[in-house]
Parts: sequence; C-alpha cells; structure tokens
Amino acid sequence: MSSYAVPYSALATETALVKAELMQAVGNVLDSGRYILGPEVAAFEREFADYCQVKFSAGIANGTCALHLVLRGIGLEEGDEVITAPNSFIASASSISLAGAKPVFVDIGSDGNMDPQKLEATITKRTRAIIPVHLTGRPAKMKDILNIAQRRDLFVLEDAAQAVGASLHGKRVGSWGHAACFSLHPLKNLHAFGDGGMVTSQDPELLAKLVKSRNHGLANREQCDFWSFNCRLDEVQAAMLRVQLRHLDAWTAARRSLALRYNDLLRPYVEVPDEGPGEHCVFQTYVIKSSKRDDLKRYLNEHGVEALIHYATPIHLQPAAKDLGYSAADFPNTMEHVGKIMSLPLYPTLTHAQQDRVVELISSFCQKH
Repeated sequence: MSSYAVPYSALATETALVKAELMQAVGNVLDSGRYILGPEVAAFEREFADYCQVKFSAGIANGTCALHLVLRGIGLEEGDEVITAPNSFIASASSISLAGAKPVFVDIGSDGNMDPQKLEATITKRTRAIIPVHLTGRPAKMKDILNIAQRRDLFVLEDAAQAVGASLHGKRVGSWGHAACFSLHPLKNLHAFGDGGMVTSQDPELLAKLVKSRNHGLANREQCDFWSFNCRLDEVQAAMLRVQLRHLDAWTAARRSLALRYNDLLRPYVEVPDEGPGEHCVFQTYVIKSSKRDDLKRYLNEHGVEALIHYATPIHLQPAAKDLGYSAADFPNTMEHVGKIMSLPLYPTLTHAQQDRVVELISSFCQKH
C-alpha cells in the first residue's frame, strides 16, 4: 500500500473492480492448455484492431519490442535517419538505434508533441521515417505530419504507447500512419498484468512480416524465413486484456471527467492541459506546468500527494545519446517544457475528495508563493 494519502496510481483498486472477470479469463486459459499464440491472442488482435479502426493488429511482448520490430521490418540501414520527439520515454529513440538507424530529434510545440512546422527542416536525404509520439494521451498533429511525410515518401510510425482510445477529428490514433505501436504496461490506460504491446496497421504485408518477426522469423514450425526475436504476447495476458478492453471506454470517460474537472479547478493556479480543436485526449498522464515546479512537487509530496515528473531529462541529453552530439540549446521548447511539467494523480477510481485535496494544496502553495 502507498504511504501517500493520494497515491499516483491505484492499480489494485482498479483491478478489484473486474477481478472476478479476470480470474475467470485466466482459468479458461489454464483449462485450455494453450498458452502461446492461441485463440485468446487471436481474439484480442481482432478486437483491438476494431477498437483502433484498423484492419490488422498483432500482439507483441511489449511496446518497445513493437517499435523495434516495425523499424527492423522496413529495412533500415546504417546511416539512415528516423525523426522523433526528444521529450518522450527513451523507447522511441532506443528502438531507432537498435534497428540500425540514427535517432534525429525535432522540437515540440505548445501541445508537448512534435512541432510539424519544425519537421521539414529536419528532413535530409538520409531520412527514412518519422515517429510522432502521442504524449500523455494527446494526439499529435497527424494531418500536418502526414502531409509532409507523403511529399517526402517517408514511413510514419505512430508511437501510441500512451494514447489508446485517443482520437483526432474522430479518427483514432493508431489508424493514421503506416503503422502504430502501443504499450500495455501496467501504468497504461489499457494494461496487461506485466508487459504487453500491440502493433496496428492497414497494411497486410507489414503485419504478415511482423507476425513472423515476433516469433523467431518462423513461417511455420519447420521453416525459418529470417533470423528474429521471441517477442510474443502471452495467451494469459491476452485473455485478461480482452476483459480490460471491454471496460476501457468507461474507464476513459471517468479519466476524462476527472481531468477536465482538474482543468476547471486548477486553471487559476497553473497551466493546465486543455484540448485543442478536434482532439479527444485520454490523459494517460495529467500534466500541469508551473514555473515553481520543483518547489510545488516537494510541497505536494510532503503533504501526502504523490506527484511525479514525466520526463525530467529529455532523450537528447541522456548519457546513451551523447554520441548524437546534441546540446540543451538545440531544442528550446523542449527544455522550457521539461523544466515546468509535473504529473498529478489521475485514474478512474480517484475520488473527488482526493482530487479536491490535490487542488487545495496547489491553491495553498500558489497563494503563499
């Protein structure tokens, strides 16, 4: 149990709501004797594809493997470049590097996502792909990004790790690019009980290759078409994810209601994450901005609220990225952003009383400072 009166997450409380359904799903898998790539994975893939408004999806061991396998599948070569945002989780950049290409970053806009106006200047003759990140569950500006990509004949891979269920002008994330990758980590809105990931696409050839590449490159039990990894989604996780998916829209509605309530209550004190035109955000993280972020975070933590930062050090300044040669001055919007952001507790079972306590503390801090 958390020592915080308002913990950042409450996974056990959420799980309790559907525990009977989950246990039944697990029991069915145990009784079936099919534990790897069985009917539950196949069913979840169909249901997830329908949910994301695409033709195809494939279950992968985790979101990072999903990114890596898709990038390997498009045939990246040494010296190729893939453009992404610098303020995300490291998996977007590490997957590019592990697939044999060079991560190239472009600064962000006021929405915290890739700025399309800065994208074109970043493209070179070596650019092969673009990975926009739907950070915090807010859709990136996909129309503008796709217009640029189509003119330059570039592959677009959506990093939708944090954004299942989000949409832009009624079109779900995961259905915009050539492919999209989702994380099903326990802190995601749709989560496994361990690790899990998904890839979506409208391209049957891409998905057919991915289905092989997640399973050693095997065409069947006796034939290996190419060397690859073991990155399969487990049958028992798929069974539990099918339960979770049935409840996702209701949980998303609860999360959005709380987020918009936060916006109304906190607007006088900090910068809140308002939605832009046509955006339907799912608030995987609820991120505010404050010029006194570090002091405010300390104040909240000391008074029983578990506030966190996602992410304090951008990817281009990580030790692993040193050889890329970037400095803090290269992306001023990113640096301004990461110096002010803070994630507040937000989950479907958060009570109004808990939320009011968070707001009360932020109000008290701002009045004192």
